[in-house]
Order: sequence, then C-alpha cells, then structure tokens
Amino acid sequence: MSRAASNLPQCPPHSSTPPPHSSTPASQLATEPSTQPTQPTQPSTQSARSLPGRHTAPIWALVAAVVLAAVNLRTAVTSVGPVLAELERAIGLSSALAGVLTTLPVLSFAALGALTPRLAHRYGEQRLLAAALVLMTAGLALRVLVGTAWEFLALSVLALAGGAMGNVLLPVLVKRYFAERVGSMTAVYTTALAVGMTASAALTVPLATRGGRVDWRVGLGFWALLAGVAAVAWIVLPARRAPASERPERVRLPLRRSRTAWALALFFGAQSLQAYVAFGWFALFFRERAGASPAQAGLLIAVLAALTIPTSMVIPSLAARLHSQRPLIAALVGCYVVAYTGMLLAPRAGQWLWVVLVGIGSGAFPLALTLMGLRARTAEATSALSAFAQSVGYLLAGTGPLLVGFLHGASGGWGWSFVLLFAALAVLAWSGWHVALPRYVEDDVPDVIGRK
Repeated sequence: MSRAASNLPQCPPHSSTPPPHSSTPASQLATEPSTQPTQPTQPSTQSARSLPGRHTAPIWALVAAVVLAAVNLRTAVTSVGPVLAELERAIGLSSALAGVLTTLPVLSFAALGALTPRLAHRYGEQRLLAAALVLMTAGLALRVLVGTAWEFLALSVLALAGGAMGNVLLPVLVKRYFAERVGSMTAVYTTALAVGMTASAALTVPLATRGGRVDWRVGLGFWALLAGVAAVAWIVLPARRAPASERPERVRLPLRRSRTAWALALFFGAQSLQAYVAFGWFALFFRERAGASPAQAGLLIAVLAALTIPTSMVIPSLAARLHSQRPLIAALVGCYVVAYTGMLLAPRAGQWLWVVLVGIGSGAFPLALTLMGLRARTAEATSALSAFAQSVGYLLAGTGPLLVGFLHGASGGWGWSFVLLFAALAVLAWSGWHVALPRYVEDDVPDVIGRK
C-alpha cells in the first residue's frame, strides 16, 4: 500500500457507516467554513414512524417505493430480446437497427446517467426519480403504438432515460435515507432489480401469446403498466423538501483526480462487460462448442439470469460487514477464472457447472453498487460517484459484445473472445483490489468541495 493510502482514514470493521471525522487539516478547518453536507439523521427502528428530519414518509413506504422503482430499471431492456423476431417482421427492424437497439441501453446509461447529479441537486432526488419513472412509462407505452423502426428506437431512448437516472438515484436515496443500512438496503433493491430483469425476459412471450400467436405490442405494453405503478408510488410519496437556504451544498468533486473513483469505474465497467458478453453470446457458444440445442442453450442462460437473484440478496450485506472487500472480490474473480477455463477445456461435460460459476461471479454487480455507497461520506458525494462510475463503466462495457462479435466473426472460433474476457478479468481484479480499500473519494480531493 502506498504512503498516501496508508494515511487515509479507515472504516471500522463490521460497519457500513463511514467514520464521522474528516481528513481536512485542522489549520484549514480553523480558517474555512465546512463545505461538507450534513450527514442525514438516522431513522429510528420503528417502521411505522416517519424518518425524522429528512422524510415524512414511514420507512415501510420508502422501502416499497425503492423496490417498485428497482423492479423497473431493466424491463425496457430485457423485454425486447424475446420478441425481437416479431419486431423485425412488424416494423421493419433490420439486423443493423437491431444492433443499434441492443447497444442503446449501454449508451443511454452512460450519457444520460452523467446528467443526473446536476438535475437531482436542482429538483431533488425524489422528484427526479418520479419524473424518470414517468418518462419510462411514457416511452414503454408509446413505443407499442408505433409502426416504424425509427419511432420504436426513439421512444426506447425515452424509456431508457428513466432507467439511466434511476440507476444513479437509487444508490443515492439508499445512502440518504438508510445510511446505517447501506448493505441490507442495497441487497433489497438489487434483488428487486434482478427479479424484474428475469421476469421481463421470461414472461414477455407468455404475456404476448394469444391463440398461438405472439402479439409483441401486448407483451411489451404490460411493462408500461408496471412502470406506471412505480411512478405513482413516487409521486404520492410524501417528502420534506427543504427550502433553498437549508439544502445541502452541491458537491463539486473532480472525480477524474480520484484514484478511488477510477478504480470503482473500472470495476463497474469490467463486471458489466462480463455480463453483457455472457447474456449476448454464451448461448451461441454452448450451441457451437457444447452441442446444446437452442432450447437447452436458452435454459443455460435462464439459469445464469436466475442466479443474479440470490447473489443480489447475499453480496451487499456481506460486503457491508467486511472491513475490506478484497476476499470477496478474489472469490468472485476466481469463479470467473474457473468457469472460463472450464468452458474452453470441457464445454460439454461441465456446461451446467460453468454457468453456475459465471452466475456466482456476476455478484460483482451488486458489489459494485454497494461500494458506491461505502466509498462516499454523504448522499451528495454518492450521487457524483455513482454517475461517474456508471458513465465510464457502461462505455467500457459497451465495447465487450461488439468486440466479441468481431473476434468471433474474424477467427471463426472463440479463443480470441476468451482472451478479451480474461483481459477484462485482470482489470476487474486490479481495480477491485484498489477499490476494496476502506477509503473515500472525498479524501482524494479534500479541498475542492464547494457550492455550485
């Protein structure tokens, strides 16, 4: 560990709550007013009572609203794949435009997520999340009414804008209203996200099937109803909006200068790349290398998706209790290494085992979301860190499926594709090793926090 890292304040073991002290020198404190936002008052354990000071809603209502929002974060993405063939026939979605459609989520999450902290500071996190869910509902509902591919793409961007802002806002809201329970609440909402993602992939076709015919408009339209329920929940949720003079100062962190922020961004991007490649290409791999039928290959990917639910339930709470997450990161990376080695050497004999190990390794996703709350002292800094890590990370992840497609097409095999995956694993291990240190992004740039 470097000398700089050794001087950073350490998190107490078995706690997800950052230490209250600041790394700012005492001489500086004597001459400058503090620009750190006040830590939110912690909620009481009485679930029927309101959260003091920060929110007038009861705890159970906040938890329910967070779950409803999380369930909808990926439905605009994962509901399309099962009816892609029907879309191609119905609205003239060419293969090239289908490629654009499958790349839109990554681009939207990267570009639109970066704008979220500024909008949240201006309008408030709760109002912005409610607006994001309204946008999502409108996009999902309107795109089932169109008759051309370009209209469908444009309205998909509208739906994805809501998901992009929700990606950034949920870690912030968890940090603000559940600061002493970051791990457990992250487990709650990442599990809900995994359930929504799996359900939209599995249920779209059954919902759309009538008399043996698949009506893609019905299948995709159902998810607009679910998003509408979440939007209403956040609109009616009572909130205390402080007057401008009492609002926390906007955190202006130049995170490009923070080693912790870059490590988290690379960690998020490397794990997302593994996931996008797995869901996009592993079915074809098992058909070509393991001789799996289309149905069996689909079942293998379904198992992979289903495993995101238990990992999302376990990983965040475990990570929050650890003083350093390095053992957990080593275990997750190890699962990937064994799985990929097995896929290359014995793709047919161990296909189920390899899929299970990849599914366990995908626990790096809820771990990354948990670290966004653990590596910032305040909700405002969490917002900046979440936007930075996800914007950079999704741009990195978007290159994965494209490069695998190019390498597989150029070589006719899978060797070079796995070279790419192992290289991404090296980035995952290196960045994870650094971000697992109990440190805060504010400590990398302690003298540049100010008001907009």
